[in-house]
Amino acid sequence: MSDLGLWALFVAVGVGTFAMRLCFVELHGRWRMPELLSRALRYVPASVLAALVLPAVIYPNGQGAPVLDNPQIPAAIAAAVVAWKFKSTVLTLAVGMAVLWGLKALAS
Repeated sequence: MSDLGLWALFVAVGVGTFAMRLCFVELHGRWRMPELLSRALRYVPASVLAALVLPAVIYPNGQGAPVLDNPQIPAAIAAAVVAWKFKSTVLTLAVGMAVLWGLKALAS
């Protein structure tokens, strides 16, 4: 790709990014989001968090295949049960880490 083409690409990406961000600022208060879309967007943070955490739990150290004797899997399951049952972030973290450290201590 030539230098001119590369600079044109940089400018196009910059203008596109600016336009996407500007449209939310400019449309704020002028456009009413449909209720169906608003309800669907409530699940986005949980979905993104799951998409980031699950591969790190199932594939430790970036391996290509799942490792089933991985102590992170039962710790994540225990943390998920605590989160579902008690809805407490601090308790979820404490139980998940305690189970993980306990399983690692038993393994060594």
